Amino acid sequence: MPTAAKHQTWDQAGSERELDRLMAEGRQFSAEYPQFLANHLPMVLVALHRLGAGDDRLREFFATYRDTNHLVPMPKAVAPIERVRWTSALGERSRERDYREFFTREVDRLGIRSAIATYIPTLTPAISASALHGFMRLAYGVLREDRPEVGAALGYWSATSLTLAPATGAEPVTDDPGEVLLRLKPIEEFRDVETELDLLWHFMRAMSTKPAFRPVVDWLAIGPNSLTRVAQASLALYAGSMDFCALHALTGSHWLRILWPFLPDPDLMLRYFWQAIAALYPKIGFPDVPAAETLEAWRRTRSPDWPEITAAAAKSDDEHDLSLAFSALEEWKFYRDPLYRYVAARRLRLIA
Repeated sequence: MPTAAKHQTWDQAGSERELDRLMAEGRQFSAEYPQFLANHLPMVLVALHRLGAGDDRLREFFATYRDTNHLVPMPKAVAPIERVRWTSALGERSRERDYREFFTREVDRLGIRSAIATYIPTLTPAISASALHGFMRLAYGVLREDRPEVGAALGYWSATSLTLAPATGAEPVTDDPGEVLLRLKPIEEFRDVETELDLLWHFMRAMSTKPAFRPVVDWLAIGPNSLTRVAQASLALYAGSMDFCALHALTGSHWLRILWPFLPDPDLMLRYFWQAIAALYPKIGFPDVPAAETLEAWRRTRSPDWPEITAAAAKSDDEHDLSLAFSALEEWKFYRDPLYRYVAARRLRLIA
């Protein structure tokens, strides 16, 4: 993969003090709200701040998001999570408070890097937890080096743990992430996926019950450039579909890059991340990867510059506008692919 970018110093209109205050207040809410929807508030506050929003805008967004989505408090404590049996309640949403309190203590005891090294190897196969949003919250916590947020993220990931299918070490079939997705197209059982609710993680869970899906996690050959290739495939997938599910591939590639230097086995995390995206590919409608000529034409399209894009994003109350704009900007800074600017401008309806 490319060399990991160092943390940047931000000269923002919004103060870190006000952001810290809102983040602390936001941790009083559950990581999900009815029914089982991911609470993006803590992550999007960080994105909004880094896109240039001032204190008034941060407070306004906080109140709007809280009230519009009817955020709920964390469930009451059930019983303390014990370190020697910390995996005993994985996936039990009723234990969110217990897990968050446990991991808050563990991050204080070990520090961010050591806590991740200790617990992420067990949690990695369950990256699909809450449709990747525990993973998202961890990345944003690491981005700010925010111990309470890292603890909350690990607790969220644990309480919503979702493993689709374990890797077996079988021989890979391709080093092309796009080909992994395209290999799903002719498999008939992936065209009839029934879910209890129309939620991404319900769809992913339903996909995991299909026998033909079990080997998918092993299909991708992981090598030195795999993270870059996954980022490129994710960008192309989103550019070609502008689909809500594909958005999570692009943003997720950014989150993975943030976490990369902290992970004991980043290649394994990449493998399970791409398994999660593959689980969503049928929900997107099995789109073809755009041709190279099409992608180049989009790159040459006249698009607004980043200041106009970030200003438009900072005015939006849509959490996915903010998440996409911030991740696209950060990925553009790293990879310098103008296609990121194109998709961000399209998402914000600045170009057709």
